Amino acid sequence: MDLSLCISRFSILRISYSALTFKQKPKKHSMISKNRLKSSRPRSEQSSSKPDAKKTKTFQLVADKRLSLDYAEARRLSRAEFLQENQDFDYGMSTKYLVNSRGMEMFIKSWMPKEGRAKGIIFLCHGYGDTVTFFFEGLARIWAAAGYAVFGMDYPGFGLSDGLHGYIPNFDQLVDDVVEQYAAVKEHSEMKGLPCFLFGESMGGAVALKAHLKYPDLWDGAVLVAPMCKIADAMYPPWYLVQIMIALAHIIPKAKLVTHRDIAEFGFKDLVKRKRAEKNPVAYIGNPRLGTALSLLRTTDDIEKKLGEVALPMLIIHGGSDVVTDPSISKLLYEKAKSSDKVLRLYEEAWHCILEGEPDDMVKKVTSDIITWLDARSTSKGFMEQGKDSRQGDLEQTVALAEMTPGFVNPGNN
Repeated sequence: MDLSLCISRFSILRISYSALTFKQKPKKHSMISKNRLKSSRPRSEQSSSKPDAKKTKTFQLVADKRLSLDYAEARRLSRAEFLQENQDFDYGMSTKYLVNSRGMEMFIKSWMPKEGRAKGIIFLCHGYGDTVTFFFEGLARIWAAAGYAVFGMDYPGFGLSDGLHGYIPNFDQLVDDVVEQYAAVKEHSEMKGLPCFLFGESMGGAVALKAHLKYPDLWDGAVLVAPMCKIADAMYPPWYLVQIMIALAHIIPKAKLVTHRDIAEFGFKDLVKRKRAEKNPVAYIGNPRLGTALSLLRTTDDIEKKLGEVALPMLIIHGGSDVVTDPSISKLLYEKAKSSDKVLRLYEEAWHCILEGEPDDMVKKVTSDIITWLDARSTSKGFMEQGKDSRQGDLEQTVALAEMTPGFVNPGNN
C-alpha cells in the first residue's frame, strides 16, 4: 500500500485546521504509553476495561498499538509478539540484519528453491507503510517454489529496519539504500550471473523504476504492480497547496499533519483479506509525515519526466478498477517507455492490491502470469531450458501452494 490515494485525491496536501494552528489533541486521544508497548502481557490483560462501542473511529485508531511504533525496537517487538501467536507464519529461509553504509541496520530476508540452482533472482520492493514480512511472505514462497531466489528488505523507516516509522526524507537516498543491499546479493558466488528481476508494488514500483533509471545495468527486467509513477493531471494539486506543503515540510518534516484515507478500504476487494491486513504487526497506519508526502510528490514528478528513458524488459500489472493508483498511468508508462520488451496486463475487475486483496482465483491467475513472464525471460538468458525444468511441473500446482501458505492467502489467525 502507498500514498497514491492521498496524492490523487489532494488529501496529501489537505492539512486540517487543527494542524495548521497546532492545536493539541484531547488527552483521551493520546497515543498509548511506551510502558504498554514494552509489556509482555496479552492485550486483554493490559486493560481491564473494554473499548466503548460508542467511541468514534478516530479514538479506536489512536488506540491501535501500531501507532506507537516509531522506532525499530518497538516494531521488532511487535513482530516477535505476532509470531508467538502465529508460529507457522514465518517462511523465510534466511533472516538477518545488515548495517548499511549510512550506519543503519537493515532487515533482509530471503526465500530459496529447495533444490538445484535458481533460475534467477527476484528483488522485492514493497509499498508505502508495508514490509516484506507479511503478505510478501506467501508471494516469495510461491516464486521460490517456481525456482527463483527471492530477496526482500524493509526500507529505512519501515518494517523491521532502522529509522523513524513512515519517514522518507529523501527518496533517492532510500533507493540507494535498496540498491546497495541488492547489488551485494548479486555478488554472492551462488548468485553470480543469474538474471535479476525487480518486483515493485505501488510505491515499490517507484523504487524499482528509480533503481533502474539510476543503475540501468544492474537489472534484467522488472515486474511492476500498480506502480506509483505519476499523478493523473486531473488530480494534481494546485500550485499554492504544493507551496504550502513545501514550506511546512521544511519546518516540521516529521509531523503527521497530512490527512489520509484507509487505503485497505479502497485496495482490498475481498472483505476477509481486508480484515487480515489489519493483523500486519509492523504496518505504518498513521497520517503521512509532511517530509514523506513531499518526497513522494517530488518522486512522481521526477519519474514522470523520465518515463521515456525506461528501457528494461517489464511486465506492468494493474487492476482495471483501481482507485488508488490510476490505471491510465500504467498505460502511459507502457506507451512512453522505450523498452523493446514490455507487456501491459489490465485485469478489469481487480482493485489496487491485486496480489493480496482479491479473491483467490484472481490472485492465482496474476501469480501464474508473473511466473510465465519470468520463466520466458530466464529462458532467453540461458538459465532454463524451456519445458525441461523438473521443478516447474504443472504451473497451477506450483501456484496452488498458496492455499497452504498463511502469508499468501491466510496471514494470521482469523
